[in-house]
Amino acid sequence: MYDWNDLKAFLAVAETGSTLSAAQSMRVSQTTVARRIAALEEATGLNLFERRQAGYALTPVGEAMLASALAVKDAADRFGDAAGARSRDAGGTVSLTTMEIFAVTILPPILRDLRAAHPGIHILLDTADEPRDLAAGAADIAIRSSKQPTGGGLVGRRIADNPWTVYCSRDYADLHGIPHTREELAAHPFIGGGGYVWEPYQAWLRQYRLEDSVVMKYDTGTGLLAGVRSGMGLTILPAFIADHEPDLIRCIPPKNEDTTGLWLLTHERLRHVPRVRLVLDFLAAELTKLARENL
Repeated sequence: MYDWNDLKAFLAVAETGSTLSAAQSMRVSQTTVARRIAALEEATGLNLFERRQAGYALTPVGEAMLASALAVKDAADRFGDAAGARSRDAGGTVSLTTMEIFAVTILPPILRDLRAAHPGIHILLDTADEPRDLAAGAADIAIRSSKQPTGGGLVGRRIADNPWTVYCSRDYADLHGIPHTREELAAHPFIGGGGYVWEPYQAWLRQYRLEDSVVMKYDTGTGLLAGVRSGMGLTILPAFIADHEPDLIRCIPPKNEDTTGLWLLTHERLRHVPRVRLVLDFLAAELTKLARENL
């Protein structure tokens, strides 16, 4: 068996007549081209070139093999063109799961731009707070906020740090000031609940002895956002979202041990499916752009 790169070197030298010119066209070193020609000759057991002072000339055997080598190149080019076309024209439905608070804040403009760029892609958006089982096929892609995602066969990337901390609205701050310490926080009403986030939220309140400060509870994270926007009080929100809200102010910095990450995930069996790969790459680029704006 021979290496495809050895065959490309053979074709380049056959076309240019020298390893130097072939190296320049392939953007590799002359030594690399010479080594690949030698490797191809050794693998095939054929003498393909005559080494002359003026350059390389095909032997009769090399001439005979040239047509076959060109046929291999044409087949490889057709394969690349077909793969590229399928990738560009990827279409179909991609299911995306994420918390509702992400779905109604940062995602709409991203999904709008995705639709404009790739009209053949249809997004099925699942806004359940609890993580869906990607291994079981519950969704194709997940955007999750966690310290370390769990689940078999997950692949993806950590887009950014996403700590949860305390926010209030600008109108609230104008009327009541911005609390910066535990003692100051205790003098302000908190909006609680948030569905899936309520358990860690409660733990945070217990740690600061602020459970009695909760004056209202919402069933969803979106409710928390609506409540704090209204000026009702303080609440805990993910920084990746809240820092993009022009009407919100961060009250206290998050503790390092409370920092979670924003993860973009899929299952390993789906990572190379064209429509899934296209959506993953698009989301990764746009979410990374938002993360840089936060910085």
